[in-house]
Amino acid sequence: MKNYPSFTLLLLFAFSFMFAMGNKNLHQLSFTDINGKKVNFSQYKGKKLLIVNTASECGYTPQYAQLQELYTKYHNKNFEIIAFPCNQFGSQEPGAEAEIKQFCSKNYRVSFPLMKKSDVKGSGQNEVYQFLTKKAENGKMDSEVKWNFQKYLVDGDGNLVKTLPSSVQPGDAEIIKWIEGK
Repeated sequence: MKNYPSFTLLLLFAFSFMFAMGNKNLHQLSFTDINGKKVNFSQYKGKKLLIVNTASECGYTPQYAQLQELYTKYHNKNFEIIAFPCNQFGSQEPGAEAEIKQFCSKNYRVSFPLMKKSDVKGSGQNEVYQFLTKKAENGKMDSEVKWNFQKYLVDGDGNLVKTLPSSVQPGDAEIIKWIEGK
């Protein structure tokens, strides 16, 4: 009988820990943007997010235009696009942050947030992509970033909803329906 209080406390601690671990979401993270400024993802509470790894010299690079169209149409409707330039797929993002920013601005008039160039897979994988790709982090699914312009959908509570391959265009009906809540 004397061990019950200790056992009860241990159980409460274990359940509290499991509950806290299961409630991890994107809003708890931060990352550095392309201008060197820290971005707290908590600022996106209540907004649906499309997170995409990008590259300037890829066959999918023209998706920047559709991403910008989507952003322009839905940005004021609790929607945000966040791009993570990455050079891990065919070395198709060789430039530095200033070059990437200029390329996106000049060629696609990108106005959605661009993060600093980083790894989205492997041992140097950034913390945001660790959350997006590991079930132990996001509580939803494991996934692997297979190429540039792979998309992750995150709800307004910071929870991972779905991943979409590079071949799915930003203007795809599935994405539009999700944004519009249909």
